[in-house]
Amino acid sequence: MRAAADTAAAARDARRLSTLLELSQALSGTLNLKTGLQRVLGILVRHHGIVRGMITLLRDGELHVEAAEGFDDRARTVRYRIGEGITGKVVESGKPIVVPRVSREPGLLNRAARRGEAARQELSFVCVPIMLQRTAVGALAVDLRFKPERDFDSSVQFFGIVGSMIAQALNVQRQVEEERRRLLDENTHLRQELKERYDFSNIIGTSGPTRQMYEQVAQVAKTNTTVLIRGESGTGKELIAHAIHYNSLRAKKPFVKVSCAALPETLIESELFGYEKGAFTGAAARKKGRFELAEGGTILLDEIGDINLGTQVKLLRVLQEREFERLGGTDTVRVNVRVIAATNKNMEKAIAEGTLREDLYYRLNVFTIFVPPLRDRKADLVLLADHFLEKFSREHGKVIKRISTPAIDMLMSYHWPGNVRELENVIERAILVCDGAVIHGHHLPPSLQTADASGTVTRVSLKEAVAAYERDLIQDALKTTRGNRAKAARLLDTTERILNYKVRGYGIDSRRFRSPDLGRRAAAPPDES
Repeated sequence: MRAAADTAAAARDARRLSTLLELSQALSGTLNLKTGLQRVLGILVRHHGIVRGMITLLRDGELHVEAAEGFDDRARTVRYRIGEGITGKVVESGKPIVVPRVSREPGLLNRAARRGEAARQELSFVCVPIMLQRTAVGALAVDLRFKPERDFDSSVQFFGIVGSMIAQALNVQRQVEEERRRLLDENTHLRQELKERYDFSNIIGTSGPTRQMYEQVAQVAKTNTTVLIRGESGTGKELIAHAIHYNSLRAKKPFVKVSCAALPETLIESELFGYEKGAFTGAAARKKGRFELAEGGTILLDEIGDINLGTQVKLLRVLQEREFERLGGTDTVRVNVRVIAATNKNMEKAIAEGTLREDLYYRLNVFTIFVPPLRDRKADLVLLADHFLEKFSREHGKVIKRISTPAIDMLMSYHWPGNVRELENVIERAILVCDGAVIHGHHLPPSLQTADASGTVTRVSLKEAVAAYERDLIQDALKTTRGNRAKAARLLDTTERILNYKVRGYGIDSRRFRSPDLGRRAAAPPDES
């Protein structure tokens, strides 16, 4: 007898271990918790003689039925309050409850089904809590066929393990939901940040050419028109493309940038249009191209003038028909994408030389925006310099208040072949080498100090260089003190007599640094009363 009991117990334990493995796979095989819980009950019915089963979870202060097996449809609408019925008491106490014979237990609410009539036999009821971080968050309740010899302690232990597995699955789902919400919030925040960053107001400048550019961007942003942005390298063509996208109806869709000049001729077609598996050596799987990735949004074809003639033919079809085939494929792919192209090349000259298809040029040249070079918008230079000063001071953790007047004069007299990008680099370098609160002329690169880039290099002696530096310091001190020589002398740690001597020697007019109010007071006649 004992040997037979041991054999039966071993078989039961093996069956339970096998069931637990299957339950683990059922819960981990889906991110839909309700589907996983329903599978759990199905497995318990098949392998452990469960007549009926129900899983409830705590939500908004009530227990809601998340999964049910063996009950009619109305069971899924049942709600329990904490402490109500046996299920409610289990969740309230966090301890399992066993009812060996259901027919003798008046505490059962029988909301989900009429147990005795449905089974036509005596049942046992086991309810275990689902514990998460030592708090009951739900319950697993099952009906078993009544057996006088049933070991209820062993059953409670087994269903308790099942409840722990459900708790872990619930914890994983909550973490996934929390991460999903965090990513959605972060995505929303980043999109808003991008929209603010590329808002029209962030295109710095008030000059005539810049205002004309504002108007053009505002006119075309809300449409789906193809845009061609032309301008020298470093003028901010990509910034204009971003502004168009993030102020358009496609702002919530992808913005995909393709640098045509950076891609080899052999790769540009596959990058733009994708390829099928086996299209070439190394194509182990299908890959979507940039046009497919930009579906519903905008694609920026930067340096469009560097695309080879073969790819231009395929690009022409995309612009005309909004369809193409992947490399090595025959299926036609249709896309809904807005195209913005940018180039610093002379496209008319490229057509004449045969490197650019004329029909492609006319498809791109629907709405053209010319971005003016910095030398044609000198009125914007101080605004741009101040913007970069604030930006890089913050990035490099420095407190630099302003740019001195002589340094601004040097910036204004330079011809800026590298445009805004060169100005940005110049200001960042000046901030790195500056050891005070003001950027002076000697903090600027040698090309600005000697006009090296413009081919007008002049020989400067040490004496002249020192004099120029001294003149800058004196002018800056006078500017700080509103033309007050006595205060400027104290600021420079010298005497007023020496300062006056140097002011006369350098021909500095201190009156131009005075405030308008001071000038009016000086010009007013003395009070004779």
